[in-house]
Parts: sequence; C-alpha cells; structure tokens
Amino acid sequence: MGIVLKNYLLSLIVLLFVSACSSIPSASPAGALPPTIILISIDGAHPSYLERYPSPHLNALAKAGLVADALQPVFPTKTFPNHYSLVTGLHPENHGVIDNGMFDPEFDAQFTMRNKEEVGNARWWGGEPIWVTAETQGQVAATYFFPGSEAAIKGVRPSYWFPYDGDTPNRQRVETVLEWLQLPAAERPRIITLYFSDVDSMGHMHGPNSAQVRQAMQGIDAEIGYLVAGLTDLGLLNQVDLVITSDHGMAEVNQEQHIVIDQAFDPDLAVYVRYSRELVSIFPKDGQKEVIYQQLKANLPPQARLLRKSEMPERFHFQNHRRIAPLHVLAEIDWILVRRSWLPGMINAPTYREPRGSHGYDNEEPAMQGLLIAHGPSFKSQTRVERVRMVDLYQVMTEILGLKPAPHDGDPSVVPMLLRSD
Repeated sequence: MGIVLKNYLLSLIVLLFVSACSSIPSASPAGALPPTIILISIDGAHPSYLERYPSPHLNALAKAGLVADALQPVFPTKTFPNHYSLVTGLHPENHGVIDNGMFDPEFDAQFTMRNKEEVGNARWWGGEPIWVTAETQGQVAATYFFPGSEAAIKGVRPSYWFPYDGDTPNRQRVETVLEWLQLPAAERPRIITLYFSDVDSMGHMHGPNSAQVRQAMQGIDAEIGYLVAGLTDLGLLNQVDLVITSDHGMAEVNQEQHIVIDQAFDPDLAVYVRYSRELVSIFPKDGQKEVIYQQLKANLPPQARLLRKSEMPERFHFQNHRRIAPLHVLAEIDWILVRRSWLPGMINAPTYREPRGSHGYDNEEPAMQGLLIAHGPSFKSQTRVERVRMVDLYQVMTEILGLKPAPHDGDPSVVPMLLRSD
C-alpha cells in the first residue's frame, strides 16, 4: 500500500476514534517506544460479531490492519485453557491447565476458578507465559487480569498485576493501561494484557443472538475506541501493536435439549467428576473404570460422545497429562449435560425456555471459533488471513519483542504470514 494512501486511511481511523470518544485524559507524548504489545481478550466473542453487532472501532482496526477468519481455540473450548494457551503457545496437555476446574491425582487436589489460593499457586501452571518470558529477559510486563498472572510461575510475576475482580469497571482497566504507557522508559511495560468478560457473560445468560450480547459488544467496542483515542493522544497509535483476541465463541443452546449425565452412571464409583454443560470428565476409583464406561455406553443418547482418554482425537492434543481424566463425555453442540441436582432450579426458572449460550464443545465447530485482529507497526496492513490457531500467537509476540521463545507448539510459518517483512 502506498505511503499516501496508508496515511490517509490512518487519518480517517483516528478521526473516527476521536469523534466517537470523549473525556480522554490529557497526556504528554511518551516518546518513541521500543516494540510494545497490548494483548486484549474479549472473552466469548465470535468473529461474526464484527459484522452482526455495532463495532465501528474494532472494524476500523481490522480494515486498516490484519484480521483472521477465525482464531481456533484449543480443546476444550474453555476460558482458562485457551487464555493460557494463547500466552504460552502450548496445548493444554503440555501446560497442564486442562479445564476451568480440574483434579490432579498427584497433588490429590482440586482447582477451580473461584479458589483464589489455587489460582495463585504456581504448581498448576506449566509452560512459560509471555510475561515470564519478557521479565526473565529484562523486559517489563503488565497484566490487567489474565489467567495465570496471579501466580509466580517459575518464581516470576509480571511487574504490574491485579487479582481478578470482575467488578472493576472496564474504563478503569483501559485508563490504567494508558497510564502504564506513560511511565519512565525503565518502568514502562513492553507487553500488556487486558481482559474483558462482558460479552461472554451475556452470551451465557441470553445466548449469542441476543440483544444483551449486542449491547455488550457495543460497550467493549467503545472501550477499544477509548484506548485507541488515548494512544492517539499520546502519539503512540502507530508505535504500539494491538493484538485483539477472544478465547472461544459461543453456541446457542435450548435448555430443553439436556442429558442428565449422573443418571447415566454411578458417580459413587468415581474419585472425582468434573461436571460442565459441554464436557464431563471422570476419574474412576481403582477397578471401576470399565464398569463406569459400560454404564455410560448403555445409557448415553447419541448426542453425547463417550471417550476414553486413549480415544481422544489426535487433533484435540488432549491425552498426555495426568490431569486429563480416564473417561470423558462430550456433548454434541447445541446440547447440554446437566446433573440431577441442577434440574429443579433450571426447569423452574422463568427463563428456562429462553436461549442460553455454551462453549466447551469440539474446537472445530464453527460456533466455537474466536476472533483475531492485529494492528500496529509489526503487522501486515489491509490483510485478511484464514484460520490461525490459539497456540500460534505466543511465538508471534516473542518475535515482535525480540525475545527468545520458550518451547511451544506454534507453527513457525504463521510468523511471516502475520508480520511485515520490512
């Protein structure tokens, strides 16, 4: 693209962002930056939302920069595994965060997202996230909420981080990122993460086709606009690389299409069962694996897929970790798995027959795909690429930052596909 046309397009984008945002905090330019990345996660945002819901700021970035048809999540298509695969470049079987909740037979312990003590315990977090790679190689890192960032992984935390608090206003998060970029050079982060949960929350509660998801997407788009206007005010819009992602998409589900999973086998024969609406994982007691398997085989309907650990499709990369259970039940998309104890509250709720949203299904399902937009000096401009995998982006970020990557599962051909060669 010619320099004149490029500058013209960028000027139009800046005008659009500035006119759409107000009350941007005044700031002095931070000066020339070394390579710097802001990694943003819009939890639960499907790539089709860019067309279906008002997203002028995201679409302007996608048009001027690079956009992928899809960002393929890892299996299972859950929040913690995918965020951690994004920042480590590893499949869950290689980093150990195999679900939002898990059991470790060696530790004889359970992990849940709500257990703050375990969330902050580094023993659950394998691999090396990008902020650890940066900090151990002399670069400052900052995380505004990201799975793994509350633990001292390999004894290292980001220089700036916060315990997760979903009540923190999105505007406060964005303003903090802008403040970080105004710190003195020695204190200024080179890699920043930023997380938004609203789209995912509304998707679960009302389904991906709802007015509530539309409103949530519109709100996050406004925050992206505020961020870009702030970067423009600082003179940094064309110095910072924005990597905007989502961890997975969302499928609309009818709660009447449910399978009562703990009627299909005897849970008392298991040491631990991880229940979720899309994937149930079972650790049988000694000598009970085949008994449970045969119970499930006899009682499950065709909308539920029964898999031994050894039968997991190779493309799932979901066999080689002790936290991966011996037996799994995976629901067909649009169906959900429920427990008997959940039924009264679910069926008697006034919203029972209204659409809901779920994720955790097969990671090749179109509804499970995430979004990827990249804009900045390191990325190709006015470019659309096909599917990129979640595990491919860690190496892209280390290349931009000039870091030596830790071992990862990324495809090296993705780096030249996304980044400029000049």
